[in-house]
Amino acid sequence: MEKLYHQTNKEIHEVQSYMGGLEKTDRESVHLLENDIQARIDRIFTHLERLEILASKEPPNRRQNAKLRADQLKYDIQHLQTGLRNFQHRRYQRDAQDREREELMSRTFTTNDADTSIPMDETLHMNSNLHNAHQGMDDLLGSGSSILNGLRDQRGTLKGTHKKMLDVANMLGLSNTVMRLIERRATQDKLIMIGGMLLTCIIIFLVIRYLG
Repeated sequence: MEKLYHQTNKEIHEVQSYMGGLEKTDRESVHLLENDIQARIDRIFTHLERLEILASKEPPNRRQNAKLRADQLKYDIQHLQTGLRNFQHRRYQRDAQDREREELMSRTFTTNDADTSIPMDETLHMNSNLHNAHQGMDDLLGSGSSILNGLRDQRGTLKGTHKKMLDVANMLGLSNTVMRLIERRATQDKLIMIGGMLLTCIIIFLVIRYLG
């Protein structure tokens, strides 16, 4: 299990390095890098499934710690997966905006009366402003959705970690005071998480109401 753990941890750090190069990659080849990163993420998830099986087979005195380490790796790769999806969402929006701008530029505008003609530069400027407003709203909605997904993933991970910490505490015979502190910290984390989710929902509602 140790060998697979270190291998998986190394691959996660490699994915983090590749993610840092996405913004610097040219548009013609960025999708190739995205596909490579996604393939690495999928392989890491496969390793994690194997790690969870191996952790369950560890001796009782090492099992809880092995599961906690596997959960931490799972949390890290879920965070990277969310980051990749956010980047792809922004890139799709930019590509769509560029295509629409090129279509607009390629159109032939005719007028029947010089007094009723609209200057081309003004039309393009208005169109660009509209695109920027829509792109900003889409980015906010995409980020809000990704934040909610990340919070749900973190909640699941924290619930599992909390249970395992209590199991470890029981196994080690810690005092009731220490166990209550652990439970209080878990409750605080849960309240913070719920507050973040509510704030995100409010922001998305305001964006849709006033910018939609």
